[in-house]
Amino acid sequence: MAATARVIDIHVVADSTGDTGTRVARATQAQFPGQPVRVVRHPRLHSPQGVDDVVAQLRADPAAAVVFCTVVDDALRSRVLDACAALDVPCADLLAPALDAFTARTGAQPARVVQPVGLAADYFDRIHAMEFAVANDDGHLTDGLDEAQVVLVGASRTGKTPLSMYLGYLGYPTANIPLVPGVAPPRELFEAERWKVVGLTIDPERLLEIRQRRVHAMGAAGHGGAGGTALGGYADLARIHDELDEVARLQRRLGCPVLDTTTLALEEAAGRVVELVTARRRALAPDGAPQPPGGDHARATPQTPPADRRRAGDSAATAADHEEQP
Repeated sequence: MAATARVIDIHVVADSTGDTGTRVARATQAQFPGQPVRVVRHPRLHSPQGVDDVVAQLRADPAAAVVFCTVVDDALRSRVLDACAALDVPCADLLAPALDAFTARTGAQPARVVQPVGLAADYFDRIHAMEFAVANDDGHLTDGLDEAQVVLVGASRTGKTPLSMYLGYLGYPTANIPLVPGVAPPRELFEAERWKVVGLTIDPERLLEIRQRRVHAMGAAGHGGAGGTALGGYADLARIHDELDEVARLQRRLGCPVLDTTTLALEEAAGRVVELVTARRRALAPDGAPQPPGGDHARATPQTPPADRRRAGDSAATAADHEEQP
């Protein structure tokens, strides 16, 4: 029997919340899937005594310890690095390379003051974008489409809602509108600027699977026979093919690009949408059109820790799967 790998403790040593170091620790852990890892956070270290308390924990088992340091105070940072060197504990000074690179470019020196990173300049813009996505979900256009920077259109259960919420989290006010056969889309959709609109589609059999699970979750199983014909063909494969064909015709009328969410993770789908909207805005929008948060390139490729990222073909959830929850 193979020996069980020893648990490695990643000690995140920080003079703020430790969120930055913890995210890097989780990302690092994802690259070593066979290695047990425990993340130990030591936040808000503002005194030599606090650092010494951490060092005492390292001294108890230095062979199983790694330190990720995000301390900005020079004296405390040096104390951490010196202690790690004395104990032969590997230490990654996470902020030093970033600060040094910025100093090399600007000539400015870092303030070395602990700042609440969570309240960045765009914090309230992102909160507003998330509130906008909630208020303008599933065709309920409470605020219209003038303020929207992204408008998602597609059939039911193609991933519109989770994608719009995630784009809101990234700072993009997003509305989503279902395209339902036999029901005219809202007038505002045809009046919206073309660059905002992105269509979503999905493989019919995958959509059938998602909808069948949705029907069962709602307790509608057994009412209407096989295929969900009593639900207007909602979970019937032949009807789904017809529905997607009609939705595709509507998307062509709108002149929007169409993104297939069948195998796309939520984060990857969001990145594709941002790239499409950014490129189309440049090509189609007049001067003075609303800019994406932080400018063209601020969130063109949204990043998430590798531990949370899903790849196409994995058994993990894709963008559309997030809409399966009742």
